[in-house]
Amino acid sequence: MSIGTVGVIGGTGPAGKGVAFRLAMTGLDVVIGSRELSRAESTCSEVDRGYSWRSNLSGGTNEDAARCGLVVLATPWEGLASTVEPLSEILSGKVVVTMANALVRVGKEFQPVLLAKGSVAALVASLLPNSQVVSAFQHVPARELLEVDSVLHADVIICGDDPGSKLNVREIFDRIEGVRLLDGGSLALSGAIEAMTAVLLNLNLRYKTRTSIRVSGIEA
Repeated sequence: MSIGTVGVIGGTGPAGKGVAFRLAMTGLDVVIGSRELSRAESTCSEVDRGYSWRSNLSGGTNEDAARCGLVVLATPWEGLASTVEPLSEILSGKVVVTMANALVRVGKEFQPVLLAKGSVAALVASLLPNSQVVSAFQHVPARELLEVDSVLHADVIICGDDPGSKLNVREIFDRIEGVRLLDGGSLALSGAIEAMTAVLLNLNLRYKTRTSIRVSGIEA
């Protein structure tokens, strides 16, 4: 798949930043988007000059990120609608990867929020009816993504309704060392992945660790 550049909307947050860095490490050009251009440029400057892939990163607005060939939506779920709706025309016809979870902390544990649409991914799809929405990376810890000197060890389950779009996403993100992308089915199954993320976070809190998903029995 020839996409030119990957854009990360909301790329200054931990998860978006981590995905942007990991993609840049593969040799792809990545635009880190933000509501404020200065924040995006500051995020790019965080990368040590000793890393050769630093030159693959550039800062821009969310609109700049939305104009890229493939777009990652890393905005927290609470701000999705206000971020995505103004960009719907720019994102028309594009593959949009959403990685947000609707979670809330209740006491000492995380719990999933049951959205009217069923999942964050379904909400994004309703806001972007002319885009191909694929969900991925909801359950990969942001801190691990940001530890660029360490290899990831995670299976990433992706969901979407268009087989071609899912294949394109796999081709791009499979370049990240230590990551294996698995097709989890239609976008309707994204809610199960998002809810499972709450369970993983609770395991992290209880056992003071960082969990990731590894699926046995699949040779891929």
